[in-house]
Amino acid sequence: MLEILYFANFREVLGQSQESLPSDNFKTVDCVLNALADRGEQWRVALADNTNLQIAVNHDVADRSTQLKPGDEIAFFPPVTGG
Repeated sequence: MLEILYFANFREVLGQSQESLPSDNFKTVDCVLNALADRGEQWRVALADNTNLQIAVNHDVADRSTQLKPGDEIAFFPPVTGG
C-alpha cells in the first residue's frame, strides 16, 4: 500500500486528509497524480494541474518522476510562504 497525505487547504478542497492506495498500480508520483485526477475536476485542479504542487515521499522532497515502492508515504501540500 501507499499512504497518501493531503495538507493545508487540500484537506478542505479534497474532503480528506489521508488515504491508502494499492502500491501495485503506481510506479511514480505522476501515476498517482493521474489516477487522483480521474476522480474529478477538484482533484485535477488541486493536484495534477497544479504547477506549484509540493511533494514529499517519505519526508524527502520529491517530484512527479520520483519512483515509488510499497509502503511509501506521499505527501501533497501547497507552497509554503513566509517572511
